[in-house]
Amino acid sequence: MLDVRMPRLSESMSEGTIVRWLHASGAAVERGDELAEIETDKATVSFEADAGGVLEILAEEGATLPVGAVIARVGGSPAADTGPPVAAGLVADPPPAAPAPAPSAPAPPVSVDPPAAATAPARRANRVPTSPLARRRAKELGVDLAGVRGTGPGGRIVRADIEAAAAATAAAAAPAAALNGSAPAGGSGPDLRGGVTLVELSRARRLTADRMAESAATVPSFPLTAEVDMTRALELRSGIADLGDATAVPTVTDLVVAASGRALWEHPRVNASYREGTVAMFERVNIGVAVDTPEALLVPTVTDADRRSLTSIAVRTRELAELARSGRIGPADLEGATFTVSNLGMFGVTVFEAVINPPQAAILAVGALRRLPREIDGEVQFRPVLTLTLTSDHRVLDGAESARFLRRLVELLERPLALLLDHPTTSEERA
Repeated sequence: MLDVRMPRLSESMSEGTIVRWLHASGAAVERGDELAEIETDKATVSFEADAGGVLEILAEEGATLPVGAVIARVGGSPAADTGPPVAAGLVADPPPAAPAPAPSAPAPPVSVDPPAAATAPARRANRVPTSPLARRRAKELGVDLAGVRGTGPGGRIVRADIEAAAAATAAAAAPAAALNGSAPAGGSGPDLRGGVTLVELSRARRLTADRMAESAATVPSFPLTAEVDMTRALELRSGIADLGDATAVPTVTDLVVAASGRALWEHPRVNASYREGTVAMFERVNIGVAVDTPEALLVPTVTDADRRSLTSIAVRTRELAELARSGRIGPADLEGATFTVSNLGMFGVTVFEAVINPPQAAILAVGALRRLPREIDGEVQFRPVLTLTLTSDHRVLDGAESARFLRRLVELLERPLALLLDHPTTSEERA
């Protein structure tokens, strides 16, 4: 038998949670078959069998185990009841008949459920698209998926739908409990705050919370804020839209990512990490773009953002966002970022300070695009203005270095035609 161990599905993964086994214990699997869905610190992904045989499950669904722990075994071949061997050309005698049982009183009728195999096709036919985390949460809360309406892409049921259904069930039961005179535990009367719903954090959210708390406690950070006149950038965007390729039309985020890629190439110390008294400056410029999904905030990575054209970045960020929101993004798309862009402007947030994502040295927060009065050639005009806030690790960057980077970023967005020029390709060409 071959041991199946908890795989390392991301470079920062130290343990994983088994969300769901895709085969039952005792089932025959082939090499390359997907065995289980594993929740990592980045996302929920499936992994494949390295060998074929009979699956013996050792770790239950919901178990959290370290990387390398044995979670199952695969080997042997499916048992088959072929009877005793028979020599070629001979016909085996039938087995002797069992003696007839003695007559007895008739047993009362017993209702027999139909075999599972007969009902399985009907269940599969009516199966509603459900995310792995939603299935696990439904099991924990006792929610019947058949009565849940999905709000995710394509009607997919997500974790928030399960928790909303559980809350609605609890709210419906609350009036009956009040009539029966029940009171909250530990109190002498009804809780004036109403019912309490405890929502368990997913593994990704727990690890994100831990990392952000660590960042806030250990990274000496400081913010710098600047405003950008986006008039020319939006004109460039309109010109690209006139070409007719909707997939290549950049968003405000795409414009910021493209400008950040060029500015990071010109200011390599911002594209760096603090490592125990040293600064590691990276050759490649990979920008993480925060994407809000029903399950958690994910940060897919646009690799080589300094060398991509503006339209190439627009296509790639759209692909990554769709993969993230549909739950199909893989660990490779979430690794290797050297800088992060977080845009909350679509929610009407004008200015905010983002928390640095260790081990990166900086993160850029993008606010809402607003029309504000500005003096242009002695006249007051209303211009589209974007607010950018750069948060930097003071162990890697001082105020002047961060300010120079931010100033260059503003220049690139206010004169965006530079983003359409050929990008530098080698580290030797750096200033």
